[in-house]
Amino acid sequence: MVDDYINVKHGAKAEYAHSILIPVLEPTNGVILYQEQVMQIAREMGGYTLGGADLLRRAMGKKKAEEMAQQRAIFTEGAVAGGIEESIATYVFDLMEKFAGYGFNKSHSAAYALVAYQTAWLKTHYPAAFMAAVLSADMDNTDKVVILIAECQDMKLTVCPPNINVSNLQFTVNEQGEIVYGIGAIKGVGEAAIEDLLRERKENGVFKGLYDLCKRVDLRKVNKRVFEALIRGGAFDVFHENRASHLAELPTALKVAEHHVKMAAVGQNDLFGLAVNAESPEDEVKDYSANVPPWSAKERLAFEKLALGLFLTGHPIDQCSAELQNITHGSIAQILASVEGSRGKSDTRLAGLLIGMRTRLDRKGRTMGFATLDDKSARVDVAIYSETFETYKDLLKGDEILIVEGSARMDGYSGMLSITADKLLSMEQAREHFARCLMLEWDSVYSAKQGRDFVHKLQEIMQPFSGGQCMVVTNYLGSTAKASVQLGDAWRVHPTDELISRLQRLMGGENAVNIKYR
Repeated sequence: MVDDYINVKHGAKAEYAHSILIPVLEPTNGVILYQEQVMQIAREMGGYTLGGADLLRRAMGKKKAEEMAQQRAIFTEGAVAGGIEESIATYVFDLMEKFAGYGFNKSHSAAYALVAYQTAWLKTHYPAAFMAAVLSADMDNTDKVVILIAECQDMKLTVCPPNINVSNLQFTVNEQGEIVYGIGAIKGVGEAAIEDLLRERKENGVFKGLYDLCKRVDLRKVNKRVFEALIRGGAFDVFHENRASHLAELPTALKVAEHHVKMAAVGQNDLFGLAVNAESPEDEVKDYSANVPPWSAKERLAFEKLALGLFLTGHPIDQCSAELQNITHGSIAQILASVEGSRGKSDTRLAGLLIGMRTRLDRKGRTMGFATLDDKSARVDVAIYSETFETYKDLLKGDEILIVEGSARMDGYSGMLSITADKLLSMEQAREHFARCLMLEWDSVYSAKQGRDFVHKLQEIMQPFSGGQCMVVTNYLGSTAKASVQLGDAWRVHPTDELISRLQRLMGGENAVNIKYR
């Protein structure tokens, strides 16, 4: 402690300094020095006036070297004039300088301590309501919303997607204790549009569908851009879950709604029945004119992130979790558990979604990176040193799944899992490297319905992806016989997501196309 140091080093001559010096923050003991105490020391030990002590406090807060040098001279001169040795005065000023890094206003400290206690109590006893309030307070800050949604998941709280018939402007809690996503947190949806939507819903009941919604709101406020954001964010899933069909039907629905408003304004129907009576309760179009296939899981999540800033209803790694079980040594959480408590490094292979990337220069001025990977089970930072970074930098794209080969160990300083990458692979590269074959389930009855050119269509699909390492095997099922045929080397392909998607559409579904691993 400072007072002990003064007594031991300087004896009785330091009694005055000892009597007025209040314990200073030292990293070793954690004692706090408040702003009021800095000013008291300056006044009683350095001979400062109240105004001068406040100037010293502000100089420390600004961390300006020139001002601090001037204040050091003033403080030392005043302390010496008051009968305190210069060495003691200099030492005390050095300790007070630490205030610039650690100091805090005492009244603020008390207020923050009270708020911390209150919020901890609310979070413990009313977790859903508390998190809904915190999300609402920061819903304009997407980065904070992402962090808070992850916190909700850690707390085992269910966060429901936005729902045009349930959601309000802010995040709310439903009767089941679930957090309902606030429409105000959807990108591209302004407050004026939301207020119009909520007012109409409150006055005239829930919306029955896309056409009903378009007819009932003010299209000057709730425009096409707003509708697109709501569709991508999942707010219309309550009507039906095919978001692609909502988006495809939107132009027609808006035209019908505009025509409806014009005819309602003059109180008449269109001669050919193209417009609907404003008073009719049966004006909802049940079937969409456009028959659009649903988005793939990858597309759905990509559009969802565009609207919400995060993946809410799923995780991109879900689509390939079965494949990753054949490629990696386990989930990030499993690898963490296996490494925890062990000494030294161990070789590992893991996968995760790239959700963050930062770079810095090493000692030789070369760029190295730190990638944050997430696989739902946990997150981990992967160190990518300069040579590896230069080789694989083209793969380091946000929201892409990466497979990392390298070494894992427990960092003795931070207590966290530390991964160093030796090799990086995209999902498609890993699939081609580790796959044994691409297996097609060929049902002759189904292929016969596709016409005589089925084989020609199959060849056309596979041709752009030829030249890879992955062999193709067909399990043919005929009316009287079945056989498994391995195609020749000329048919080896690159098993990309696009090839698999095209083959699934041709062969009759997801189960008809499979990747088999070693």
